[in-house]
Amino acid sequence: MARYRNTDKYQNNVFLPIKLSEQIVDGTLSATIQYMIDQKIDMSSFEQYAKNDKTGRPAYNPRVLLKLILFAYSNGIISSRRIALFSQENVVAMALCENETPDFTIIASFISSHGEDIKKVFINILLVADEMNLLGNTTFALDGCKLPSNASKEQSGTFKDLLKKKHTLEQKIQKIVEIHTVQDEKEQDKHDTEIYTTLPEKKQKAINKMNQKIQKIDTFLSNNEPKIGKRKKESQSNITDNESSKMKTGHGVIQGYNGQAMVDEKHQLIVAAQAFGKGQDHSLLEPMLDETAHTMASLGKGDSFIEGKTFIADTGYFSVENLEVVQQKKINAYIPDQNFRKRDIRFENKRRHVPNSDKKIFRDQFVFDKDKDVVICPAGQILLPSRGAIRKLSHYSYKTYHTTKAICDACLLRGKCLKSEKSRWRNYQVLVADDKPDVIRNMIDKIDSHEGRDMYSKRMGIVEPVFANIRTHKRLDKFTLRGQSKVTIQWLLFCIVHNLSKITNYGM
Repeated sequence: MARYRNTDKYQNNVFLPIKLSEQIVDGTLSATIQYMIDQKIDMSSFEQYAKNDKTGRPAYNPRVLLKLILFAYSNGIISSRRIALFSQENVVAMALCENETPDFTIIASFISSHGEDIKKVFINILLVADEMNLLGNTTFALDGCKLPSNASKEQSGTFKDLLKKKHTLEQKIQKIVEIHTVQDEKEQDKHDTEIYTTLPEKKQKAINKMNQKIQKIDTFLSNNEPKIGKRKKESQSNITDNESSKMKTGHGVIQGYNGQAMVDEKHQLIVAAQAFGKGQDHSLLEPMLDETAHTMASLGKGDSFIEGKTFIADTGYFSVENLEVVQQKKINAYIPDQNFRKRDIRFENKRRHVPNSDKKIFRDQFVFDKDKDVVICPAGQILLPSRGAIRKLSHYSYKTYHTTKAICDACLLRGKCLKSEKSRWRNYQVLVADDKPDVIRNMIDKIDSHEGRDMYSKRMGIVEPVFANIRTHKRLDKFTLRGQSKVTIQWLLFCIVHNLSKITNYGM
């Protein structure tokens, strides 16, 4: 039988001589981080926080902390405790830290308290990228990435909902005490002993926990005002992080933030980034355009840089207000409406873009007689105008016509004409007015043109790979900080890591 050498599977007692300076290999992201932070980035703004010129313990160099955080984020490590452990176990992290091992409290404080300074680093890195000719500066794409926040959606609700939740907790406490009292009274009658008034430890812990929740709700309600939405209705607040909000995503509803990114076409570098506590994108176009203009002005491009530039966004940003904004700012924008694919001949055979396609023949065979003000169905029956027939939908006005239940029940085409067996009769709508503003008409014509379709098709190749890199390769699956300003810092740090990886691949 073969014999093999004994091996140490866990390698617990191995000590190796390591030169930390040799662990950072040229052409890697770690080398880019070290080169940029040590030689290209102005870190002087971080020094104003250190006040130990004459007395006090020496502070950690902000260069070291920033290099460690960026490298940890590039490896999907965002917890301050895990970053601290990472600096002690990973040899590349040790090399970037210059053999320092900062505590997790130092790391957490650095991330959350240097928002403006990290934004300057973001701009400084873009300046270097521009010097390397990595920015096209002509075409940009905007999109958002919705990620969970460090808050539970179970803690959300209107003020009325929160008061109801508090009342429910109080009732649960009262019920626990009442049940315990009844049991004690039975024990007294049975054994003729005194009532045991102290609750068992397990029940007392449950009550203490519920009292803490009640106190938390009371504190929140007394220190905050209801959030009023765009339609003058109260929006849901969140006790843990009130600046976050509930958002619909492809994976369900989350309590989180919407990380917005403006991406340059040439090498997919992010030129503007910010996190918002809003799930809908339509209100975020203008602030992102302003942020882009500010960034480009900081790069020395001038205050009017965005004029004449091409910006592409998806249907979530389509609104009259946004189209008026891009018109006012003289931007060459491509923002399609929700129905643009239904008008595109390339998608005419795709069922998802042709609603009720199996009934299309019947929809086309209805005949509208304008003189008699009636509609004739394929079976030859007359559809008369409905009561209150004019219906306004968005920027369109429709007039509705219908048959009767008796006519449709006796019709041989009923099974193919009506949507379901429960439908009583067939309705048919005729477009009578198109009240779209000029900005909408112009954008629809622009998107439906050959040039517009080709330009919009570039959007996915520009901006979607950015979120794939950040979410999949860099493994950002949630925000760990609370509050919009701090979450924006974390989002900016990941955008910096993304830009550094682009510099590694194309610029160094």
